[in-house]
Amino acid sequence: EGFLCVFAITSRSSFEEIDGFREQILRVKDEDKVPMVLCGNKCDLNDDRQVTTAEGGDKAKTFSCPFHETSAKARINVEESFYDLVREIRKATGGGPGGKKGGGKRRAGCNLL
Repeated sequence: EGFLCVFAITSRSSFEEIDGFREQILRVKDEDKVPMVLCGNKCDLNDDRQVTTAEGGDKAKTFSCPFHETSAKARINVEESFYDLVREIRKATGGGPGGKKGGGKRRAGCNLL
């Protein structure tokens, strides 16, 4: 239902590939907008930075989504990113804690691409 798009702040090429991944997601979902959070990972490696915080923030603005700099290794902003993703999904599905009302039970999951 939603996507964390993650690039490494230490890799300019991973940042540049995000546009293509987003386009693929929109094409497969057949939507103009999907719930998404953009994450610049490896913020613990600031000395090796190739992508600025401002560049990440600007890209997130063009995607109309939240942006976090994260570190999976140091556990920085990881939970916050998932919380924001849940908020984005709830906004998109028009809902409060349960999302859209009605319908049967549906299994939810997390897929890593």
